[in-house]
This record gives sequence, C-alpha cells and structure tokens, in this order.
Amino acid sequence: MCAGYRARTQRDDWRSSRVEHGDAPLNKADVLEAVTFGQRVAEQETQELRSYFVETVAWKSIYAGDVDVLYGPKGSGKSALYSLLRDRETALRERGIVLISAENPSGAPVFRDLVTDPPASTTEFRNLWKLYVLSLVARGLRDQHAATAPARKLIRTMERSGLIPREASLRGVLRSVVDYLGQVRNAEGVEAGMKLDSASGTAQPVLRITFREPSASDRRLGHTSADELLEVANDALRSMGHTAWVLFDRLDVAFSESADLEANALSALFRMYLDIQHLRQLSLKIFLRNDIWQRITRSGFPEASHITRSLSIIWNRDSLLNLVVRRLLRNTAIRSFYGVDEAEVLADASKQEALFGRVFPPKVDLGARRPSTFVWMLLRTQDGTEHNAPRELIHLLSAARNVQRRRLQEGHKEPPGEALFDRASIRDALPEVSRERLEQTLYAEYPHLRQWLLRLKRERTEQTADSLARVWDVDRDSAVQLADELVQVGFFEEHGAQRDPTFWVPFLYRDALEMIEGSAD
Repeated sequence: MCAGYRARTQRDDWRSSRVEHGDAPLNKADVLEAVTFGQRVAEQETQELRSYFVETVAWKSIYAGDVDVLYGPKGSGKSALYSLLRDRETALRERGIVLISAENPSGAPVFRDLVTDPPASTTEFRNLWKLYVLSLVARGLRDQHAATAPARKLIRTMERSGLIPREASLRGVLRSVVDYLGQVRNAEGVEAGMKLDSASGTAQPVLRITFREPSASDRRLGHTSADELLEVANDALRSMGHTAWVLFDRLDVAFSESADLEANALSALFRMYLDIQHLRQLSLKIFLRNDIWQRITRSGFPEASHITRSLSIIWNRDSLLNLVVRRLLRNTAIRSFYGVDEAEVLADASKQEALFGRVFPPKVDLGARRPSTFVWMLLRTQDGTEHNAPRELIHLLSAARNVQRRRLQEGHKEPPGEALFDRASIRDALPEVSRERLEQTLYAEYPHLRQWLLRLKRERTEQTADSLARVWDVDRDSAVQLADELVQVGFFEEHGAQRDPTFWVPFLYRDALEMIEGSAD
C-alpha cells in the first residue's frame, strides 16, 4: 500500500472520529483537508479503485468474456478496467480463466524495446506476436507444472528453441523472441537443417519453429509451425480445463515514438488476433485508444470489419455524475458532514444530484442562460471530439479542492450555505487542467504539432483557413491540412460548411494558450 494512500486514510479516519466521539463538529476546512477524489491514472490507485468503481456495460461485457477489444479515449478508464480485471484474478480462475499479462502494468513498457530493434515488416511483426503469446502461455503452463501431453510438447519445444528462459521477465521473454526472429532472418528463408551441438555431440535442428507449413522431411527433423503450436497450446489449456486471456494494455505508450512502427505493430497484432479467433481456449484482450485504432484503419486495414467482439467506452452525463458522487462518498468526512448514507445515495439518481448540489455551487458563471456547475465542468473538460473522459474531470475536482483550501488559508470567506466549493475555486482550477492536458497529451504525443500550437498563443478561439494561414505563415492549403490534423487529435472542433469551415478551440485548451474568446475574422 503506497504512503499517500495510508496518509489519506489516516486523515479521513482521524477527522471522522471527532464526530463519532462527540468532539467539535467538522468545519469546511476540516472536510476539505480530508477529502480526496482519487488519482487520475488507474495504475496509481489500485488499492482504492474497487471501492468507487462504476460497473459499466463495458466492464460487465469484458468480465463475462463477451468482449475481446475495448476502445476508449485517453483517460476514459481502459487501464482501470485492466486493473480491476487483474484484481478479480481469483474469481476468474474459479471460472477456469487464467489471466496472462503481455505488458507491465506500470513502469517501462515491455514493447518499447522494439523501437530500437523493430521487425522488418508487418509479416515479421505478426510472427513476433505469435511467438510472444506462445512463450507467455508455455511459461504459464510450466509454472503450473502442467503434465498433460500437449502441455509437455509445447513447453519442450519452446524451451529447446530458447524462447522461455528460466527466471526471465516479460522483457527477457520478448528479447528471446526478437533474437529468434533474427535467426530466422539470417537463415535467409532456410528454416530447416541440422547443426552439431558441441556440448552433447548430437545433431540438433537449426530452427525448430517455422512460419510456414513444414515439409515431411522438415517434420522428421523436429520442425513445427507457429500456427500448429498455437493449436497445441489450445489443446494444452483444454486438457487442464483452462481458458487463457492474454492482456494487452499500454499500447499507446509502447509505440508512441514512431507512427509507422505503431501502425505496423498494431495492425500485425490485430491480424494475429484474427488468426487465432477459432481457438476456444486462447484469446487476446486488447485495450486500445480509439484515436489509435482510427489511425490504423485510416492507413488501410481491410480486416477491420471482421473484429466484431469489440466495444467502445462511452461516458455520458449520468455515468460521470455517478462516478463523481462515488468518489465523494468514498470519503468518511463527506458522509459525516452531510449526514448521508452511501448505499442510500448510490441507489437513487435524484439523491446523487442532490448531494452534488449540496457540495458545489449551483453555477460557476452567473446568468440565466449559463449552464449548471456540472454541465460547466463537462464542457470545460471535453476535447474537440466532444467526448468526456473521467481523467480530466477528476483532475478538475482535485485541483479545485486545492484552490479552495488555499483560499480559506488566505482568509477568504467560506462558500455560502452547505457548499464546500465556491465559484472562484472551480474556475481557477481550470488553467492547471488545461496546461497539463496540452503539455502531457498533445505536446508529448504529437511533438511535430507543438510549433503550430504555440503560434496560436493569445490568438482568437475561432479561426478560419485564411486566418490560420496568416498565423502560421503558410499557404491556405497547408493551413487546411494542418487544421485537419489538429481536428483529428481533438484540438480543434470543425464547424460550418465543408468548403469553408471554421475551427473552434474547446475550452479545455484555451487557458493553456491564453487564447481570446471570439472569431479571428
């Protein structure tokens, strides 16, 4: 358990005990000191995630085994679903399902090593994925001391090919696969043959696993194909009454340094996924950002229509409000201060609305036509795709809590009525969210766009092709091309007619670039 989690729990318990033991009641400063909205990134809060997780359709579908490919925007909760799947590992094993992680849940991504030594083609990448999955399954069977005939055959073949070294990490297994593919490449297509083992003095096959159907003579020499071994792996799992789910997450991080490598790697992974769809005991579970999937299909992926066991994570107003209220109720200080029962509130949508209305002001910006506070938050934390993800919303709430604490420490008046937050604390929290989203998402993932984004600093929030051409000092066609790319990454919303569009910057990015509301023309 991390130190930050322990500290938050201790603060919460200490302050709630004051109420339970009849001490002075909590004031708003006490509650704000104790409150936490949790971490924005699932990997940083695995201890707490299960307590306020919303069991969405996406979760129920993937837990039931009905979905193999889960798409979602950045920050939409893909990694949270992955973490919770791992958290239910014991319950899944009781159903005969074994989870195998293909990637480290945190730290340096395993697949990043491929950036420096990538396969030469999509076909070779497809072979890499097959060997890697075979290696992970064989290693799992060996760890379980599987003794059935197909399990022994798979383990023996993979060990003799040097693909499951003892005590190897995931990176070590991947390195063994890459080295093996190098041997295949250096053999210049000659994947059969024998060589003398200097230690034993016996003849051994040069390459035991091939990527085409072995001839009769090759089989006599001990060769087998990767596809045949996948069938053996399926038989081995069936003989033990197991189904293996191989989990692929963090693919956006692994290949972010090269768009071409990303396209090759992921299109090959999905082709391999289709190759093994007929295997009942072995399946891949792929968690992928939908913008990355769109890039793959835009560059050409005819097989996309065959990927049917997929689902997109979609958040709406009600599900996001439920998420916020769950995180509020996770705090003992909130339950004590407002005198509410967690189960009772979560069972009634109207009571969730009511609790949010007690904690926050009715509106951030005054005026009859101004949106309610929660709608204001949603509008300010969505990008140009008009989709909301929990990450920025949670960040806004956490930043507002810090601003409100500081305002009280500086001597500002407490928020009126029951509210913990005043309008200024919510409004003043947005620049931090805006800056981090711009720097850690757009600048980090699309560094080639940074110079064009920086030129929009202190410009108007609504631009035309002609005004962008002036700002960027390029011709109109080049400006349209750049603007289209910024639409694709969610920086711009495109409005108006196709022949003469306007490009509108969502609220999420305005503060970071100090943009001025209004049209450039």
